[in-house]
Amino acid sequence: MQGWLSIVLMIALGAAFAVGSVVLSGLFGPRRPTPEKEAPYECGVPPVGDARERMSVKFYLVAMIFLLFDIEVAFLYPWALSLRDLGWTGFVQIVVFMLILLAGYAYVWKKGALDWGKERA
Repeated sequence: MQGWLSIVLMIALGAAFAVGSVVLSGLFGPRRPTPEKEAPYECGVPPVGDARERMSVKFYLVAMIFLLFDIEVAFLYPWALSLRDLGWTGFVQIVVFMLILLAGYAYVWKKGALDWGKERA
């Protein structure tokens, strides 16, 4: 039961923090908020259009491509820190990794996924 006690304690602390935050914001929050305080914040620009507007699939494709190429940093940073320990084997492995990423980037570029100007059918 010793292992479960810490889990139950963490759940209780999380629930107490959530309930406490809601209660304290109700107690100390503004009583009569102004329309400016109730308006959604969008970088100081008034909201325009419907929030349920359909987004282009191209937007999501570019977002996924960005994530794929951004995650490579998660692999490059620890590799750079341990390069001396890895030696030539680690260097060759990262070169192969980068070549695979470069091939993927070339493929995406050739397919036109990064070109916002033209619409693909």
